[in-house]
Amino acid sequence: MTETLQLHTRALSRRSFLITVGVTGIAVAFGGLLQDASGASIAPMVEGSYRPNAWLTIAADGTVTIMSPASEMGQGIMTTLPLLIAEDMDADWDKVRVVQAPSDAEKYGNPGFYGVQLTGGSESTRGYYNMLRLVGAQTRKIILASAAAMLNVPVSELTTEPNRVVHAQSGRSLDYGEVAAGGTLPDPLPQATDADLKPSDQWRYIGNLTIPRVDIPSKVDGTAIFGIDVQLPDMLYGAVLRAPVQGEQPETIDDAEARAVPGISHIVPLPYGVGIIGETVEATKRAKDLLKIVWTTSSRIRSYTSDRLLEEYRRIGRDLAQTGVGAATQGDAEAAISKAATVIAVDYMSDHVHHATMEPMNATALVTGDTVEVWAPTQGPTGTQGFAAEVAGTTPDKVEVNTTLLGGGFGRKAEADFIIDAVSLAKAVQGRPVKVIWSREDDVQHGKYRPLEAQHVQVGLDGDGNIIGWRHRIVADSIFARTMPQLFVSEGGHDSVVTEGAQFNYAVPAHLIEYIRRDNGLDIGFWFGVGVGYTRFGIECVIDEIATAKGVDPVALRLELLKDQPRARKVIETVAQMAEWDRQRDGRALGVAYSDAFGSHCAEIAEVSLDRETGEIRVHTVWCAVDPGTAVQPRNIEALMITGITGGASHALLEQINIVNGEVQESNFDTYRVIRMSEAPDIKVTVIPTPENPIGGIGQVGLPPIGPAIANAVARLTGGVRLRHYPFLPARVLEALNA
Repeated sequence: MTETLQLHTRALSRRSFLITVGVTGIAVAFGGLLQDASGASIAPMVEGSYRPNAWLTIAADGTVTIMSPASEMGQGIMTTLPLLIAEDMDADWDKVRVVQAPSDAEKYGNPGFYGVQLTGGSESTRGYYNMLRLVGAQTRKIILASAAAMLNVPVSELTTEPNRVVHAQSGRSLDYGEVAAGGTLPDPLPQATDADLKPSDQWRYIGNLTIPRVDIPSKVDGTAIFGIDVQLPDMLYGAVLRAPVQGEQPETIDDAEARAVPGISHIVPLPYGVGIIGETVEATKRAKDLLKIVWTTSSRIRSYTSDRLLEEYRRIGRDLAQTGVGAATQGDAEAAISKAATVIAVDYMSDHVHHATMEPMNATALVTGDTVEVWAPTQGPTGTQGFAAEVAGTTPDKVEVNTTLLGGGFGRKAEADFIIDAVSLAKAVQGRPVKVIWSREDDVQHGKYRPLEAQHVQVGLDGDGNIIGWRHRIVADSIFARTMPQLFVSEGGHDSVVTEGAQFNYAVPAHLIEYIRRDNGLDIGFWFGVGVGYTRFGIECVIDEIATAKGVDPVALRLELLKDQPRARKVIETVAQMAEWDRQRDGRALGVAYSDAFGSHCAEIAEVSLDRETGEIRVHTVWCAVDPGTAVQPRNIEALMITGITGGASHALLEQINIVNGEVQESNFDTYRVIRMSEAPDIKVTVIPTPENPIGGIGQVGLPPIGPAIANAVARLTGGVRLRHYPFLPARVLEALNA
């Protein structure tokens, strides 16, 4: 599997919505097209009593049910993770059924995420890869031991084929279903080591181009169940009116008109707003609109105006007397820059951006005494247990979380605010489930946005234009200070997510990264690509500026700086060939960018044109080469790269949250613009698997290079006009052209 796989763009949805299932509690029918689907498929429940471990069961008919521990939000993980087990246990993929794992971090926690059930950071496949392959290998050894007892032969004489144990000497064999029906589990259970894993030349499923995703049939027939689709007996509906400014509370509540709406049963004051419970969604919406609330005016967020703060951040970045936390140090960058023949000093900035998931925030909760059950499109079942328990006044072990299909996540659904809504209202009507659905306006105006940030980059060059020192200062608030305060403190006030991507594998003799936190009180959160989405913007644009100063080709400079990085050089050389880098375009130009974020190597080239009268940028084509290490699902990797590139182009060109005196100015897709199908570029992807290297993450890998590739293309097209502020709004482009 070391050959290059050229994967051509197909008609794929940006958000390939996937199905998952609720597996316990009140029965909810999740799934679809099970009889007609080819390959593995989704199942609503576990089948079979032969259970070698917590991850799978085998039924008498040979059906293998495999747990999928991560949240499915369009990244194909419900296929990828079960496939790893199936590979090393030698399961027949056509007989595999996939069930969403219950909330149980002890059994299903991600080793790459502190052992909790949390999906994000492009960490699912990386985190579970070795463990799940060992689960598969151990399962195979257990099946062999059971079969050996049934056939009365030594285990050493047995081999496996898909779903079958074979004793070649006697010509006898047993289907896995026969082992499940007639065998017993060995005591003690055999253990597996890396030596038991299949070598890559024996893989049937890993790297296979023909394996479809298990969720597709339910997408086609409409039976896929998102959180917003959950229906339970005797269910009520809830809505919450939140304060227009974060941190404010209801001071007085006039709910007379709201209570008079037919179908409304409860008005529930909350610390952060007012909840409404009723028999229908329409009734709760109407009552919400009729509430008359006087809000407190004491929140510190009332002084938060994003434009003003961003300028403040830029000033702080430039002021070298204002020191921060050293995020990384190599050599003495300050001394090297002070002796440089030429110093390039530039600022790059990014506005807040919103997640804009197609499915707005929602959750359903049932509180009965000290027990809680939640149905939600959540990225974090473990966190959901903790927050739900706190609200209900119980303990996490009394909280059961049914993770449903996510209609987009991007980090937003790792938060707990929408879970807290549902549990708070369900607590008020003990014994009846309550489903809370946010409006699009709620979603846009009460998000956990990507940090506002400014970067100041200084690069010292010697007389030949070679880099001798690189200093990178990042000014932003902290995500970890709110979401993981103990980790933030233990790291000395450094937020590694906010600064991620600032470390690179370019060969520079001295490198300093500084993080300067500005605590202005606004809740900020994890967003698609998080820090690397803007740090690579600064880095890759500066690399092009250095190439211009040195008078060399931008691709050639990157190859020179990566001379000891063969995988990095390969993706850059490949994408340059794909795009015909040296061919001139009439009225268009190419820009290149590279990223090694999340353990994968990715290079992209964007072809753009520019309307100099309106300032509008059009991205026509994007070429992408990616090396993820082991490519578990090459076709899905292509789809994820298309997703990342499309979303990255959207945020680089259009997406922006403006906050004035604490109030978010955008409210829906008319004011929060995302890229439209007619604006999306043609995308061509080449996947370059290198299974001899560690597996990399892939979900967010496509996003970081696209913005700087666009900016670098504009610079080449305009003779050096640099765009240094995300997003590249037409007015900003015109300002740069006229500067």
